[in-house]
Amino acid sequence: MDIIFLGGLEIKTIIGIYDWERETKQSVVLDIEMGFDIGKAAETDDIQYALDYKKVSKRIIGFVEESQFFLVEKLAVEIVKIIQNEFQVPWVKLTLNKKGAISGASDVGIIIERGDRRQ
Repeated sequence: MDIIFLGGLEIKTIIGIYDWERETKQSVVLDIEMGFDIGKAAETDDIQYALDYKKVSKRIIGFVEESQFFLVEKLAVEIVKIIQNEFQVPWVKLTLNKKGAISGASDVGIIIERGDRRQ
């Protein structure tokens, strides 16, 4: 399994459980690893056989910007569902960083992994 990645994708969204978080957009930073067989794309040099990471990023940016979840756990799971279902990606690892959410910590968030990396 080959891995295509998007790193440091910063998106503003409504996320959190406190009243002020429901009124002010905050940044989340996504690092996404996607398992995908690049063999046919490499052989043919044809985008139709590749995982178009521009399309993936545009879809995720649009989704996250419009979302209003309370928990980063829910947001992370929904992002991975989109990637797997809409782009036929069998394995995804997502790191969602809600920078500055904890006083004194530069980074806080969640890492989830879904699917079979060996496909």
